Formats: sequence, C-alpha cells, structure tokens
Amino acid sequence: MSAVIDRGSATSRFALTLIDLLDRVQYRRVSVDEQFDPVYRLRYEAYRREDFIPVNSQQITRDAYDEAPNCYCFGVYIDDRLVSSIRLHIVSAAELTSPSRKIWPDVLGAIIDGGGSYVDPSRFTADHDASLEFPALPYLTLRMAVMACEHFNATYCISSVRPEHGPFYKRVFGLEQMAGIGYWGELTFPVCLYGARVPVIYDRIMDRFPFFMSTREEREVLFGAAGRMVAAIGPTARQAHQQRVLAETEGA
Repeated sequence: MSAVIDRGSATSRFALTLIDLLDRVQYRRVSVDEQFDPVYRLRYEAYRREDFIPVNSQQITRDAYDEAPNCYCFGVYIDDRLVSSIRLHIVSAAELTSPSRKIWPDVLGAIIDGGGSYVDPSRFTADHDASLEFPALPYLTLRMAVMACEHFNATYCISSVRPEHGPFYKRVFGLEQMAGIGYWGELTFPVCLYGARVPVIYDRIMDRFPFFMSTREEREVLFGAAGRMVAAIGPTARQAHQQRVLAETEGA
C-alpha cells in the first residue's frame, strides 16, 4: 500500500492538518506514585461535568486499575497545556488485568485463551474548552492506543465506548461491535465493546491517517522502563511517515 499523501483528498488534507498540529503536542506518561497527578483531576472534572460520578473531597478519579503492572496512563498536552488523557492496559496471559474484561469476561477471555493479546483503552477524558478548540482531540489522544498496538504486537485492539460513539470507532479504526451494553465501575453511562484484529486493520489505518504513525524510538520512550522518568516527548508521526514513504520508494 502507498503511504504517499494525496493532498487533494479531504482525508489527506485532514491528515496533513493533524500532522501539523502534532508539532504542538507532547505526551507524558503518568507516574503511579503521583497520587494527585493533574491527569486524575482532569478525569474527575470531565466526569463530574456530566454528573457521571459522585462528588469526592479529593477531586480526583483514580482506581485500583491505575496500580496494575500492565497499566500505562498518559496526559496529552498542546502548547504545554493538559488537554486530554487516556489509560491503556496491555492484556495477555502473563498479565490479565483489564477494565473491559470485568464487564465481558467471556468475550475477552476467549482472546487470551486463544493465545492472543489486546490493548484495552479506558479513562479517555478531555478538558471541555480544549475539546471545543481542538475538534481533532480524539485522534491525538487515541494515537497512544495505536502506538501501543504496534509496540506490544497486540492481536486485538478493543474499546469500551458509549453506544453513540461506536460509529466513530467503526469509521476511523474499522472496529466492529463484539458485545452489547454493559456498565463499568462507578460510571453511570452504558458502554458497548468494539474491537478488531490489529493485523487486519493496521495498514489501512496508517494509509488513511499517517498522523497515527510513530518511530520505534518514540514508542520505546513512552512504553519502556525509562518512560516513567521522561518529562514529556513530542510525537514523531512526521518522521515516521517520511521514513515509510522513502522505504516504499526505494522498494518500488
């Protein structure tokens, strides 16, 4: 498949705009030791804004899943301003902790029983003003899940999302609904399970949305042991896309 961007198409113009916006973005991995990290406050404010959780005196949202060894939590910054966050669990037979598996143990257990693995994103929350200012914020944030799929060589990528958000995940990532309505934790809204095999959807996603690309160096910083000690890192989508185009040109 060709990774060259056709600048004439609407998708390509959007992709170029996102790559340009990524120049202003940084990702920061949250340390589990920071009990009052701003990301936990952002979660609280986002959920309270829609009355999805009860009031608590600490004004943070944090749970036992944040303590799991297979948990990777990130804050997304634009111009040094925290605009969104996401939490990822990398689930395999070696480490089964997974928020979504709590809701659908049979469906997701079957992936593990079959020798597979999956990336389970959760706690995707955004600053209200930033979500209005940057309509592409979901793409910037979910880029972390795409990178995790590649870094950990996951078999599946899944998402537990509100029913009204399902069409977005189907359109952008090619995910299909795997299970019906469920509820998780203290959150009052329903979610459905969507997912797909990573090898089936990966190349198509990269061809359509090259801003999801990343270099090995970026992934190793974000998901490696040293990631907990790095203040923040800028995305490498532009470099990764250029490398892919060059490789395809040389191979033609």
